[in-house]
Amino acid sequence: MPPSKSRSSHNAESATVRELELWHRSSILRIASGFAALASVIVFGVLGYLSFGWSFIDALWMVVITISGVGFGEVQPTKSTGLRIHTMLVIALGLVAVAYTLGGFVQFLTEGQIRNYLGRQRMRRMIDSMKGHTIIAGFGRVGMLVSDELIATSSGFLVIERSIERVIEIERRGYANIHADATEEDTLLLAGIERAKTLVSVLPTDAENVFLTLTARRIAPGVEIIARAEQPGTLKTLKQAGADHVVMPAAIGAHRIVSLLTNPSAVEFAELVTRQSSLAIEMEEIPVKARGPLDGLTLRDADIGRRTGAMVIAVKRADGRVEFPPSGDEPFAAGDSAVILGRRSNLDLFRENFRV
Repeated sequence: MPPSKSRSSHNAESATVRELELWHRSSILRIASGFAALASVIVFGVLGYLSFGWSFIDALWMVVITISGVGFGEVQPTKSTGLRIHTMLVIALGLVAVAYTLGGFVQFLTEGQIRNYLGRQRMRRMIDSMKGHTIIAGFGRVGMLVSDELIATSSGFLVIERSIERVIEIERRGYANIHADATEEDTLLLAGIERAKTLVSVLPTDAENVFLTLTARRIAPGVEIIARAEQPGTLKTLKQAGADHVVMPAAIGAHRIVSLLTNPSAVEFAELVTRQSSLAIEMEEIPVKARGPLDGLTLRDADIGRRTGAMVIAVKRADGRVEFPPSGDEPFAAGDSAVILGRRSNLDLFRENFRV
């Protein structure tokens, strides 16, 4: 999802928050206004009866039973026209004030349900409009870190989480989400997996990640699936289930520790590129399409560096070979991928020139 669309999603979420805050304030104000109106009617009624010579207690009692409608009868006879008109005014004004106040209480008690409904409707519309987005299944430690990294790159994504405690945290952060079981087919369809670009499966157990991968691959054969594995034996199973990439956080952590011990400079450079620091350098893997502009061209003939300013640092062949650095003499073929390095403007120019 382009940055502008991501920003519009955040603006929509902010608008929802403002609407809900306004709704909450309006119910409180309505209750307060209702009590103020009731107090005014009581004062008006008491003063009116006092003007007809009644005692304060008689006047207050008459106003209370008149407004409440308990029907205890008149404290004193109301034979004069003035007393009757005054009593009718107290009844009419009292009914209006009581109804208004009760309406405020009803609004206050039901606004939570209405607020949740409005929020779900807006969230549903936002999810329905997503295309080429990333679905993150699970909001544990890894899912939270992935979400935070994606929001920093203005990428469109949504989170599927079944734990209500974690959903509250997701909503506090303002991330699009679905409160459901990610392994269910209906949930994936609701998340728009058929329109999604990538599914990140980081559920708590390997068994859940395998089941989710099988379900997602059956529903959306074209979606890219990145799955997490905790046990080494699960890696092969996830691949067989249809995962394009399997990540083992423990193995990656161990490898990074060893790399920092043996070659810290290389690790620092890799972080500089992958985390998109102040140099604004990005690395991207571009697939070669059949009968596309790169199909059949050698790296030397494509002249990518001069035409785009981007640098091809590696070529992944369809048979699994990786040329690093690439020789430049073997032509590209469908199924190959070019790993390119450069600024975002260079990558955009590459896409424009080679229509990828």
